Amino acid sequence: MSLIARVRRTIAMHDLARPETRVVVALSGGSDSVALAHIVRELAAAGALKAAGAAHFNHQLRESADRDERLSADIAGAFGWPFAADRADVAAIARGEKRSLEDAARTARHAFFEWARVELGADVVALGHTRDDQAETFLLRLLRGAGSRGLAAMHPRNGAVVRPLLDCRRAELRAYLAEQGAEYVDDESNADVAIPRNRVRAELIPLLQDRFNPSIVDVLANQAELARDEWSWMEDAANQIAARASSGSGPRVELDRAALLAAPLALRRLVLWRAMTTVAGGRPVAFDHVQDALALLESETAGAGIDAPGHRLDLVGPRIVLTSNLAEAGGRPSAKAGAAKAGANFFRYPLSIPGEVRLAEAGCLVSAESGPAGLEPPAGRNPAVAIVRSDVCRGPLAVRNRRPGDRFHPVGLGGRQKKLQDFFVDRKVARATRDAVPIVVDDADRIVWVAGYGIDAEFRVTDPTQAVLILRLKQV
Repeated sequence: MSLIARVRRTIAMHDLARPETRVVVALSGGSDSVALAHIVRELAAAGALKAAGAAHFNHQLRESADRDERLSADIAGAFGWPFAADRADVAAIARGEKRSLEDAARTARHAFFEWARVELGADVVALGHTRDDQAETFLLRLLRGAGSRGLAAMHPRNGAVVRPLLDCRRAELRAYLAEQGAEYVDDESNADVAIPRNRVRAELIPLLQDRFNPSIVDVLANQAELARDEWSWMEDAANQIAARASSGSGPRVELDRAALLAAPLALRRLVLWRAMTTVAGGRPVAFDHVQDALALLESETAGAGIDAPGHRLDLVGPRIVLTSNLAEAGGRPSAKAGAAKAGANFFRYPLSIPGEVRLAEAGCLVSAESGPAGLEPPAGRNPAVAIVRSDVCRGPLAVRNRRPGDRFHPVGLGGRQKKLQDFFVDRKVARATRDAVPIVVDDADRIVWVAGYGIDAEFRVTDPTQAVLILRLKQV
């Protein structure tokens, strides 16, 4: 099968683009992204999609960065494409925010890609990650100790970001460019083996190919795909178990022991890990902590309990109760907090229907009321008003701010889940204001509405006969 045919197959299999889809290419100047640009041009000429332009982000980390930007602009110009570019001192950002250089670069780059997508009127941003990148990511996460969620590595689609080249090897992309007579640049920082990914690429994968399996890249990439499918199934199954076995949210969650013990071990572990992460107040919950929780779950000792990062788990009759070590009021550490993360100003207030709650922390008011069936969302998609289904909300509503591990299903992602943190980055919500964004949740702590930004697709009104709730956000 030809290179173009395989890219077409990947696009069709994962619904990355259709003939009417406007695609902007993330163009770095390196071989993978330049090959992607040429392939997108071919596909656009064949009517498989529409090329919306190219976008280049200059991280200002290398002396040759300006050269890469000029080449990217030249390629876009030669194709007759609109070109969007921006730059930032990523090293300074990493120092100022006390983050790794890799994390700061990725965050800044993806925020720019979303801006470029909107600026160029595109539906998706295409990245040039290859099968080699997938194998490297799988190994990196395996070495750091990841489960199915981490080993799933890079997804073909994540919101508005698509990866059409995940079934292509880097070497065949370079051969394709040689046939095209296309110019590209080599990033000299790729030779720096102090960077873990480069060390995996330059040392570990060649060793595995030479000593164990010459097809190791394909083996690892295939394992990532299997892990991705398994994780998707596990998330759906865990959601169903949590809906039956879990109650409460925020600083206190209760789990029904019998319902958990009836579940397969893998799902039992996942439900526990998610509940522990929710209550932990930002502290990381590792494998050993979940193992201790599993042992507690099976304990026959009445009143038994264990301490975990940022929280405690206790057996209370037929339930296991998880309680945060952070006091609810003001997020101040309680006497038992120990090394729990300080300064996490969590808030949570009940929201009656009808009713309203004033959030002094956010300088706003959130209200809820029942509405007539068939009520349409307001004209112009007013972000301060949300119309949601009332029949799928479980129990009373509450308004809180974000918690570590928050995820929901934004409308427009085909039911796919997204981290709230990534959603905020995509929407360019300033880091300093994210903790003040009101979030409406139901009694199962499922996100119903990220106030001012969007609802969860599960609560979207799809039929005029459905009863609705009207949620409003007002600044005070």
